[in-house]
Amino acid sequence: MRIDSFEVSKIVGAFLCAFLVIVGFRVALEIGEHDKAPEKPGYVLATPEAAPAAGHSAGGAAPAAAPAAPAPAANAFDPKAVADAAASGNAQAGQKIFGKCAACHSAEPGGPNKVGPNLAGVVGRPKASHAGFTYSDALKAKGGDWTLEDLAVFIHNPKGFVAGTKMLFPGIADPGDLADLLAYLNSVK
Repeated sequence: MRIDSFEVSKIVGAFLCAFLVIVGFRVALEIGEHDKAPEKPGYVLATPEAAPAAGHSAGGAAPAAAPAAPAPAANAFDPKAVADAAASGNAQAGQKIFGKCAACHSAEPGGPNKVGPNLAGVVGRPKASHAGFTYSDALKAKGGDWTLEDLAVFIHNPKGFVAGTKMLFPGIADPGDLADLLAYLNSVK
């Protein structure tokens, strides 16, 4: 028995048709699922309350006293404490942590820029100033020199410190790791 190309085409077409029907049915079912609220939300975002205009309260009476600043959370990030800990941080451990940064940065004195600038001598250097690297306008506008405290904030949460930075790294959350990394960066001149 000989099967010609037309018969093969019909068989392949039947399989493709069945596949499309199954996929289409599944997509139709999933579309109906989008109307339902999730059982557990992924993130709960706090929404700030609208503040009344300066000098006015919501009821038109004299302005209320400003609320007391909330006490910092016990696990709140403290960049000053991290910068202070960097003075006694473990630079060798920091060099290992720098491995997370090494894909985009070099730290050898005179080393090349990669996706990010060379970080040798970054502590005390003006922000957005390493020769041969094109910085984001947001980082250029930040101004000032890189202090250990500024580096702690930036490396902890790059987009929180400089909205619009080109750096895609999500940050280092652990204060001990961050202090060791800063000790290493401070040791590389």
